[in-house]
Amino acid sequence: MTTAPVSTARRFHRPLLFTTAAMTVLALFCLCAMAIDDRQLLGESVWLKPLKFAFAFALYTGTLTWLLAFPHRGQRLTWWMGAIFAATAVVDVGFIVTQAARGTFSHFSNEDDAWNNIGQMVFASGVPGLFAANLVIALALSWQRVTDRPTSRAIHLGLALAVAGMALGYLMGFTGKQQATDAYGNPIPLAAGHTVISGSDQPVLRDGVDTMPITHWSTNGGDLRIPHFLGLHGIQLLIVLAVVLAKLAPRIPWLRRERARADLVWVLALGYAGLLGVSAWQALRGQPLLDPDAATATALGVVAAVTAAGIGLVYRVHGRAAADPVVLSAGARRPASTAPMSR
Repeated sequence: MTTAPVSTARRFHRPLLFTTAAMTVLALFCLCAMAIDDRQLLGESVWLKPLKFAFAFALYTGTLTWLLAFPHRGQRLTWWMGAIFAATAVVDVGFIVTQAARGTFSHFSNEDDAWNNIGQMVFASGVPGLFAANLVIALALSWQRVTDRPTSRAIHLGLALAVAGMALGYLMGFTGKQQATDAYGNPIPLAAGHTVISGSDQPVLRDGVDTMPITHWSTNGGDLRIPHFLGLHGIQLLIVLAVVLAKLAPRIPWLRRERARADLVWVLALGYAGLLGVSAWQALRGQPLLDPDAATATALGVVAAVTAAGIGLVYRVHGRAAADPVVLSAGARRPASTAPMSR
């Protein structure tokens, strides 16, 4: 793996930084709007969808801002991809906010309305743009070590999970038509949705019929937003994991080696990918998250067992090395690895 050229300066990506700030402000605005606007779509506030998107994009563009500030090869390419991602995110979320203010749907709407027609064309070009920009960034950084080994591995694997999560979002477009109503009771045809119902007898409306509190994920069928969410935010979880392992290293001898922490990140990322795959499989079979059948429970058990075995193997390899007096004395002469957030 290539190590990025060393530089003392770190420049934050301004378009992504601006987008992060704008999405944060939007999330606060949506929270306030929910308190004073009682209009609803599919049984939830019209402002809940823009709130979710604002929060998700603030989190993801903030992560990309931090990530692209590390010195790396191909910075011109990743800068432009980051700029495309930021601009597309602002335009796409802008349409979602506009439709929320109008009391109608943004995603999958077949409403015969000039503004909706323009918005759907924006989505048709914007969503692939977000996916492509993220994919290029992931590929450009996949062979580079931009910081310490465990955090670099978390970044590489997290970006791969994000690409998978974005790709899974496309499956929502094949769930079938629905008939819904806007915030004023007007009928709105939807080309697709996020809920999968098994069987040939499909209800007229699947989304928003029976949902979990807070997340509003379906309890009546499989919800494709779940694997979509898990994929997109795996990178934040893995980066936090790398930081936590670095903080634990002074107290746990076998974690003091960068390679041990990196291997542990790899194993846990593999387990997370397994969880992502099982959740997608469960949703595609029209099965609610909280009502898994025997096959889903078995698959989750296998993922947990493989992950536990992997953790045990990492401990067996690096724990023995840490207990070896020769290795310990050799390690004592080497400087401690730099914390991931300090480079």
